[in-house]
Amino acid sequence: MEIAEPQVRPRGSRGLRRVSPLRLAGLGVYRPRETRTSETLDALFGQPRGWTRQAFGIGARGVAAADETTSVMGAAAARRALAAAGWDDGDFDVLVGACGVMEQPIPGASVLIQHELGLGRSGILAFDVNQTCLSFLMALDIVAMGFETGRWRRAVVVSSDIASAGLDPADPAAYAIFGDGAAAVCLEAGEDPLGPALLARDFQTYGEGRDLAALRAGGTRVRLEDGLEPFVQASKFHMDAFGIFKAAARRLPAMIDHVLGEAGLDRQSVDLIVPHQASHPGLEHVRRLMGGDPGRVVDIFDGHGNQIAASLPTALCHAWEAGRLTPGSTVLLLGTAAGISVSAMVLRV
Repeated sequence: MEIAEPQVRPRGSRGLRRVSPLRLAGLGVYRPRETRTSETLDALFGQPRGWTRQAFGIGARGVAAADETTSVMGAAAARRALAAAGWDDGDFDVLVGACGVMEQPIPGASVLIQHELGLGRSGILAFDVNQTCLSFLMALDIVAMGFETGRWRRAVVVSSDIASAGLDPADPAAYAIFGDGAAAVCLEAGEDPLGPALLARDFQTYGEGRDLAALRAGGTRVRLEDGLEPFVQASKFHMDAFGIFKAAARRLPAMIDHVLGEAGLDRQSVDLIVPHQASHPGLEHVRRLMGGDPGRVVDIFDGHGNQIAASLPTALCHAWEAGRLTPGSTVLLLGTAAGISVSAMVLRV
C-alpha cells in the first residue's frame, strides 16, 4: 500500500492570505486613579532620585485601587468606546475579554465585564481569549473571522489588566515597568475589501520559551494544599526580560517582512507602527528595526508602562485620539507574549 507524503501545515497564518473588511468604530481607555511616579519607585527601591527612569525608561504608571477591579476598569473603557462609536450599551453581537491576567479563573473576565455593563440579562455572547500580552491581537483576529463567516456584525473587544497584583517589589526590573489599565475597541464588519480592513496577520508560538515569563499560581499547577509559602511564591510574576528580548529579536524581523509583504507594503511604506509597550529597550529596538521616521512608532511607555494585554490597544487609542489613524492609512500592530509568542498584524483604517 502506498503511503502518501504528510502534508506540511504552514506556520501561523502563512498561506492563508485574506483581506477581512472591518472598521474601528470607537476606542476607549480607562486609567487608574493613582499614578505612581518613578520618584516614588526610587524611594521604594532605596535608590537615589532618577534611578528608576535611568534604569528602565519609565516616568509613571497607573496602579489600580481595590475597587478598580479588572471588570470595573474594562467596563469603563468599554463604555467610552461605545460612546465614541455612537452605539447603545447592548448594540453589539459579541463581547470578547482579551485580558492577560484574569480577575478570577471562573467565570471569565468577559462575563464579569458584561455584568458590569448592566447587560447580565442580555444574552449577548461573551467569551475570553488569552494569549497574555497578545490577547488583544488574537481577539481581533477571531472577531475578523467571525465577521467573515457572517456570524457577527458588531463586536467589542476589552483588554483590562492589573499587573500590580502579581509584582514583587524585590524585583525592580519587573516591578518598575508594569502598569495597570484597560482599553476597549468597538469593531464593525465591512463589505468593501478596498476600505477599512485587516490586511494580513501572523501568529507564532515557541514553547521552548515557556519559562521566560510565568505566573504559576491561580490554576491547577500550584495549589493551597502544597503549602502557603509555595503558593505565595508562585503567585508572584517572574520574568527573564533579556531572554524574552533575545527570543523576540530572532523571530520578529522575518515575520514583519512576511506580513507587510502580504499587505503589499514594506518597512518604509507602512504609515504607523503600534507595538506592544513591552519595555523601553524593546521600543527602541522596534525603531531601529523599522527604520525611517522614528516618530512612526507609537510610544506611550514612559507614562503607562507595560500594561500586559491592555498595552497595545491603549497605544492604539492614543494614536486614534491624536488623529494619527487617518482614513486609508496603514497600521502595523506588533507584539510578543509569554510562551513565547510573537505576532504582527496590518490594518487599513
